[in-house]
Amino acid sequence: MRIDRGRFTAVAYPGDAPLARALLADAASRDTFPGLPRPTRHVVLVIAPDASRFRAWGGPGAPDWGSALAFPASGRVLMQGRHAGSDAGDPRAVFRHELAHVALHEALDDLPPRWFDEGYAGYAAGEWGRDEVLAANVALVTRGVPALDSLDALFDGGSASAQDGYALAYRAVVDLAALDPERGLAGFFVAWRATGRFDAAVRAAYGMTAAQFESAWRARTRRRYGALAIGANVSLVTAVGLVLFAPFWFARRRRDRERLAAMRAADVAEDARAAERAAAADPLAPFLDRS
Repeated sequence: MRIDRGRFTAVAYPGDAPLARALLADAASRDTFPGLPRPTRHVVLVIAPDASRFRAWGGPGAPDWGSALAFPASGRVLMQGRHAGSDAGDPRAVFRHELAHVALHEALDDLPPRWFDEGYAGYAAGEWGRDEVLAANVALVTRGVPALDSLDALFDGGSASAQDGYALAYRAVVDLAALDPERGLAGFFVAWRATGRFDAAVRAAYGMTAAQFESAWRARTRRRYGALAIGANVSLVTAVGLVLFAPFWFARRRRDRERLAAMRAADVAEDARAAERAAAADPLAPFLDRS
């Protein structure tokens, strides 16, 4: 069935119609994206009724771990329906993430590299939880923060690698927008569209080179999240150690208590034997007043 709402159309099976209506209503109620002109392009949302059809409709390039895909060139978004697993995330945030891809490409065509595309979509969708991935990533300390142009490769390295890529790209876009507290990314996008170059747009909008921004971002990210990652992993190792060694500790405590009880029983028995020996040596000893 087909459902229309403003510039959005959803195509779904009847069982997913309530989800489709809720997604279109949410999208229409906040149809703007940070720093971009208001989108005008018609978007078609296709909801797959099950995982097998989601993979089939997504094509050979669709990752196994994904729950939604955007096709900016055609203005289409493919999502899993109500049978998606619990790891699929909040469908409203997922849909907005994909809509941000479409809006970004409507404004800038193919200028954004993949890392910026994904980072901006996370920023526009308010995916604050991305920071939790960085806070548990010891590689930020051991290997350092990768360069921006190295982030694209992370999206093709499997689920765990992709999550690192999403988190780092998100943090880069957030930090870039924070350089102008008043306009955010608006002036940067205007300059990027005009010059066609990321480095020229950074210089025009924020008064620094792209290399300076990247250096500051890498140092700040490692400093901000490296200590958290070490702390999180030390806590995890400690917790695992407690789980593994707790049975041995309790067993030792039990043996210590049993050994102490045996020693006390031996002392009592030895006192009794000493009393018996004393009584045998002097039969009147128990009846004498020794005060």
